[in-house]
Amino acid sequence: MALQTATQGTGAQADSVGLAARLGQNRTFLGVLFMLPAATVLILLLAYPLGLGVWLGLTDTRIGRAGVFIGLENYEFLFDDSVFWLSVFNTFLYTVVASIVKFGLGLWLALLLNNHLPFKAFLRAIVLLPWIVPTVLSAIAFWWIYDSQFSIISWTLIQLGVIDHYINFLGDPDMARASVIAANVWRGIPFVAITLLAGLQTIPQSLYEAAVIDGASPWQRFRFITFPMLTPIIAVVMTFSVLFTFTDFQLIYVLTRGGPLNATHLMATLSFQRAIPGGQLGEGAAIAVAMIPFLLAAIMFSYFGLQRRRWQQGGGD
Repeated sequence: MALQTATQGTGAQADSVGLAARLGQNRTFLGVLFMLPAATVLILLLAYPLGLGVWLGLTDTRIGRAGVFIGLENYEFLFDDSVFWLSVFNTFLYTVVASIVKFGLGLWLALLLNNHLPFKAFLRAIVLLPWIVPTVLSAIAFWWIYDSQFSIISWTLIQLGVIDHYINFLGDPDMARASVIAANVWRGIPFVAITLLAGLQTIPQSLYEAAVIDGASPWQRFRFITFPMLTPIIAVVMTFSVLFTFTDFQLIYVLTRGGPLNATHLMATLSFQRAIPGGQLGEGAAIAVAMIPFLLAAIMFSYFGLQRRRWQQGGGD
């Protein structure tokens, strides 16, 4: 009996070892196993807050009071809210203008840094400074630059005789919009420039040499070699640039808090204002959820842009 029990125990142990060995050789199982930690983090930090936000947008929850399900009433209220639509306009204006300017200047800077320049490494490090400085510190610096009484820009222009009084950068609605866009552009250019520079350095130099031999001008080399080869990188860069700009909060909140006259309120800042200082958690969550379709559109832009990747395998495009 003892021998039989020992034999069964040995067999069970052998079966477990064999099962572990088979699982260790199963690539699907290993893939799922390695993805579990990342999936857990995503579920806890992304999926759960997103689901909670969608649910709160369907309730009348307020700070200190649990809400009840009210369906789409928050969205119906926002549909008739002029401040909400102003924030939508501001968000699109802010995102489109800042993203286009950042791309144009970033591409120009990347092309410049891709040349053989003296102190190239030092220049690249300098370019990265606006990106690595914390956003709040950048915003505080711009808040001082735009100050209505001590603005360095106004002081310089007065000394040069260009103007005769200080400019109210953050007190005039149109000037405030332009000012926050300029601050966002300054902060975002390094990300675009360095990423595109990395893409430029993956383009084979033999293509440019062949183009020069064929008599192609600099513009033709850019149009028919550089730009097509950068298309997948541009798709990714612009997607992230649009996402970062569309959801910007810190820069706006520190500089203007949405003023003057709600002229710089973005959907993110309005959502925070309604939810936290205003106490209307349900309404604030509804504004945040209303941003999702626009963010999905930006992601789809990246997806379709990444379809043009045959050049990476040496194929035509």
